[in-house]
Amino acid sequence: MDKTVVRTETAPAPFQGAPYSQAIVANGLVFVSGQLALRPDHGEIVGESIQEQTEQVFANLQAILDAAGSGLDRLVKTTVYLTDLSDFAGMNEVYARHVGEQPPARATIEVSALPSGAKVEIEAIALV
Repeated sequence: MDKTVVRTETAPAPFQGAPYSQAIVANGLVFVSGQLALRPDHGEIVGESIQEQTEQVFANLQAILDAAGSGLDRLVKTTVYLTDLSDFAGMNEVYARHVGEQPPARATIEVSALPSGAKVEIEAIALV
């Protein structure tokens, strides 16, 4: 099995030089590492609200999927990490706008904390 590392400057680099890739393409799938609400040009969280942060997360996911030859319309599975499940409705409102008429399978998990004080992180698997 061949695997290809995906790297684009239009999405944030791996967090503080950590040893992971933005995404890996293997066997017709792209596996996108968890994305926070970071812009590629600086290392600070964008936005105070869950909606603002979720919008930036989807911008990052889109940039990485584009670089891998995929797109949000080809998502098959996502995992959403929230630091507070009371943010679910706000996240879900933005999420629904980005995943379209055939949303992927999804799990949503509450966690005690995320890097940089983020409220949301989303990882994804999509078709290439």
